[in-house]
Amino acid sequence: MNIIYCYDAYCGWCYGFSPVIKRIEEKYRSKFTFEVLSGGMILPKQPTPISVTAPYIQQAYKTVEEHTGIKFGEDYLWHIFNYEQSDWFPSSEKPAIAMCILKDHDPGQAIAFAADLQHALHFEGRDLTDDEAYRHLLPAYGLDAESFYEDLHSEVYKEKAYHEFAMVQQLKVKGFPCVFLQITSGKFYQLANGFISFDVLDERMQQVWQEMQN
Repeated sequence: MNIIYCYDAYCGWCYGFSPVIKRIEEKYRSKFTFEVLSGGMILPKQPTPISVTAPYIQQAYKTVEEHTGIKFGEDYLWHIFNYEQSDWFPSSEKPAIAMCILKDHDPGQAIAFAADLQHALHFEGRDLTDDEAYRHLLPAYGLDAESFYEDLHSEVYKEKAYHEFAMVQQLKVKGFPCVFLQITSGKFYQLANGFISFDVLDERMQQVWQEMQN
């Protein structure tokens, strides 16, 4: 049985959901396999500056903090409140490619890697469109820098990332985070659509597990 976590590195609600899904994986990893799919939330045809979304985020991040308990870092918020001076042009493509590389190397670390990518952006204020935003994570995940950066710019891994975006669309995901239980290749149960607490998701997981045992 497979738990599918659909997320996007740029999704603030997914950032708030990271502690929840990490605890769920820790509790249920002996019963289920866990898979992460990148959603491609921000894929502009032309690069678009952070100034387009920053005014919305200035209010929205507070709501995320209130509901999830997560904190956004000062270095991230500088770009949100000083967007006219920021050089950020957000895109979900590169972090999704990085996720595909990690999953080929060690798929069991995908949820941890997703959380670290979001922490790098939303707390440390690293620009995930910049190659150097990933370098500090490579040793912890046993990723060779030379190979990683070669793959980061390869068409092979770009195609894998866009295949994931298509898979998320096929699952009819309308927002992030989203969690599914996959029973068969064509049978899915949606466990979460948007942020929910650990207790709520845990209760749903227990119900599913009990039903499967009957």
